[in-house]
Amino acid sequence: MPPALMTFHVRDRSSTPLQPLNAVLRFALELVALGLLGAWGHTCSTDPARRFLWLLAVPLLAAAVWGAFTVANDPSRGKDGPVRVSGFVRLGIEATCFGCAIAACYALSSAPWAAAFALLVCLHYATTLPRVRWLLAQR
Repeated sequence: MPPALMTFHVRDRSSTPLQPLNAVLRFALELVALGLLGAWGHTCSTDPARRFLWLLAVPLLAAAVWGAFTVANDPSRGKDGPVRVSGFVRLGIEATCFGCAIAACYALSSAPWAAAFALLVCLHYATTLPRVRWLLAQR
């Protein structure tokens, strides 16, 4: 990874006044996404034991994938995950997790909330374009 890209990314991210608010927004989006996936999983069966299993398994699987596949030296994360991937793959994983959460919200018969959640996800990525550019530059 060229140091110039890393320096640009870190300097650009730390210089924006929205960075702390965006970190809170991202954390909230991730928690809501996991909650929506769990709520959707709860609807996948009529058997109470299986409903509980799906309620736990779906968000745990999403969180495991989300946390395991990381880009090396990503300054937006605390540490590297066990599986290193390219930035393009990482963005794909994030898009898949958020996309599934949006679909889960819609499936739970809440189209306006799904649209609002999608809008917030788009807002997050729009305000973190330097991170997106940095990720796409990572091979």
